[in-house]
This record gives sequence, structure tokens and C-alpha cells, in this order.
Amino acid sequence: MRKTNTANPKTTTSKHEINPMRNIKVQKLTLNIGAGKDQVVLEKAQKLLNTISGVTSVRTLTQKRIAAWGLRPGLPIGVKVTLRKAKALELIPKLLYAKDNKLAVNNFDDNGNVSFGIKEYTDIRDARYDPEIGSMGLQCSITLSRPGSRIKIRKVLKRIVPIHHRVSKVDAIKFMKENFGAILASEEEE
Repeated sequence: MRKTNTANPKTTTSKHEINPMRNIKVQKLTLNIGAGKDQVVLEKAQKLLNTISGVTSVRTLTQKRIAAWGLRPGLPIGVKVTLRKAKALELIPKLLYAKDNKLAVNNFDDNGNVSFGIKEYTDIRDARYDPEIGSMGLQCSITLSRPGSRIKIRKVLKRIVPIHHRVSKVDAIKFMKENFGAILASEEEE
């Protein structure tokens, strides 16, 4: 009969707790403002995102023609900026502060994404009101992933990430609670 080593900590914990490939990380943070056809609002939105993120923002262009709205392909209608690594981790607590660290369950999707809107940029910690910009809101989207999920976006030998390795809604909620102190709106009511 084989003896098991009870002194080994690896035998006392589950395999998911010791596997570093199961750790969740913030892949990116995307800030977005839709301005429509109004170019004045677009300029203000671009200035706002540059101020908040400290990175140059990019204009988003229409892809389709929608005659009823007066849109044609190539017309700039929004502004976005993508932050990764340390800049994203630095900005997320400030954005959550604007929401009082409260997120609803419907802010999480089944693929490890967290999205929420901020009605006024002045609610963000350390953001000052700028009279040139006025009052404006923005959309925030946090993408969570595990190590190895690059296989779905790489150029050579693309593969599908297995279901058990994807970040689920429950995993994303747990990650936001533990790392950023997020509170679910339904928990607060109880």
C-alpha cells in the first residue's frame, strides 16, 4: 500500500487553487464615448478621454450607411481609448469610485467582461470639471482573461478556449469583489 505525504501542501488544496493558469487578470480597459454626428461633441469627448486616461484616444468610424440617421461610411461618430496593464489597474478603482463601488449583476456577461456607464465624468476620483468640456458621461468596459487565452486571437494555430478555462460570470464577480472591492447591487439591498 502506498503512503500519502500529508505534509505536502499540494495534496491538501484543490487543483484549481494551485494551478497558476487559473488566475484571472485584467486584459484591458476600454473607455468609450459615442458622440453621433456632432463634431463639437466629438472634440469635447476626445479631450475628455485624453485627460482621464493620459493616453491619446482614437476616433471610431461608421461602417454602414444609415440614411435615416444621416450616417455614411467613414464618418467619425465616437471616441475610444484602450488601456492595458498598470494604467488599466490604476484607473479601474477611480472609475468604480464614481459608481460607489456598486455593480449590478447585469453589468457582467458570460465571457468575463464587465461593462458599466458613468453619467458624469466629474464623479470619477481626481477628475476636475472643465468648462470647455461641460458635462458628459462615458462607457467603461473591463475585459478579464486567464493566461493562455491568447490562443483564440493569435495568427498561427488559432484554437477555441475550452469552456472550463473561460472566465465565467461567477468568476468575474468574485474577481471584482476580491481585487477592487466591488459590491453587487442586490447584496446591498439584503
